Amino acid sequence: MTLWQPDPALIRRPAYQSLADQFARAIHDGRLANGARLPTHRRLADELKLSVQTVSRAYEELIRRGLISGEIGRGSFVQTQRREPEPPYLPERLGEVIDLSILKPVCEPMHLERLKQALGWLAENLPSSSALSFRPNMVFPRHRAVAVEWLRLCGLEASPQNISLTNGATAGMTVALMSVAPPGSTVATEAIGHHTLVPLARYLGFNLEGLPIDGNGLIPEALDEACRLSDIRAVFVQPSVINPTATLMDAVRREQIAAVARKHDIAIIENDVLGPLVENRPPPVAAFAPERTLYVTSFTKITVPGLRIGYLAAPDRYVAAVANRHLVSNWMATPLVAEIATKWVTDGTAMELVRWQRDALRRRQDIAAEVLAGVDYRVHRDGLHLWLELSGDRAEESFVSQARLQGVAIAPGTSFRIADAPWHPAVRISLGSTTEGELRAGLSVVAKLLLGDPEHLLLAI
Repeated sequence: MTLWQPDPALIRRPAYQSLADQFARAIHDGRLANGARLPTHRRLADELKLSVQTVSRAYEELIRRGLISGEIGRGSFVQTQRREPEPPYLPERLGEVIDLSILKPVCEPMHLERLKQALGWLAENLPSSSALSFRPNMVFPRHRAVAVEWLRLCGLEASPQNISLTNGATAGMTVALMSVAPPGSTVATEAIGHHTLVPLARYLGFNLEGLPIDGNGLIPEALDEACRLSDIRAVFVQPSVINPTATLMDAVRREQIAAVARKHDIAIIENDVLGPLVENRPPPVAAFAPERTLYVTSFTKITVPGLRIGYLAAPDRYVAAVANRHLVSNWMATPLVAEIATKWVTDGTAMELVRWQRDALRRRQDIAAEVLAGVDYRVHRDGLHLWLELSGDRAEESFVSQARLQGVAIAPGTSFRIADAPWHPAVRISLGSTTEGELRAGLSVVAKLLLGDPEHLLLAI
């Protein structure tokens, strides 16, 4: 049994969270070592003059944070060794929760009806190659030609031979990283970036270096310095609003990033899943450095989530590598979904849904501006989310937990943290994941928490 004990004089309301915070600080400071056995619920309750239910909730909170583990028949133990990272969103929607944690487009019954109609059309018009062939080159030439049209709407000129169809952006960025970053190499990216990059780097065996950002995105001078000091093989960027901080990088900055990459002869991976949704945006980074940029886009965030298909455009030097990595990791994109995407691009449905989505998101932005009036947050008019830095001494995890207790799920900012630099607590709030009424109610909870007494939001490590 450990000698360290919580101090009852430091417990504040809510007591269970205050108790959990004391344990978290002790674990973080090393006063509770990995594997240390914690007191039983009843014993600790008696010592601190708390209810057993309060101690049980505190232990449950520590388990949720990944700081302890409970073993039936043995007790509770400190668990500080690395575990699989938690996603920023709720893995499943439980009970009456307003889920503003997962990033998704606004969806209404119309979207389901459109997809049903497309499936009906597909049943009557399915090409034999899409149903019967194992060979990508037998299935996708027609789809690649149509992809050229869509990429042009994204601001990029590409040849059909340089385009791979993927099962969405995640598959596309994974293949791109596998193609340019061998095990042991280093990939640079924004200090606040894509939440899957950290585990993906571990799985694929490359190193990840988070670089400073400002209100215009990745700082070119930081990339230049990193390339001089480290063996950087590629830089991964999200310049068009989909990044956690909702930043739209201007054309000058994009050109500067391209110039640094060319100077050091490194690859660029550009994640541009919003594509033409963001109106009046600069050309992609790929347009400034087409000879070294692997450009990823998809349809899931801008049309309907079930259209899980995307495009990966690669320069000549990487085409063979992309084809090989895609073959061994996915074999090929799902032909039936590709048929629907190609039809929708060709007949104009895709852009119609994009324009609808843009209008819907702008209405959501108006709701956010009304409910969060006076609150300083970052957002783009055509974005799916907002980024809210917490002021004063508010602790991020405590704030997220308080919102969750009031029935609202939001994403903690640390889920997107790449660099080990000093961190300013923040949260990401999705605007498209629920109805307008639920969005208003959820944002109202957030606003009340921001206006409340930060003493009730105790430090959570």
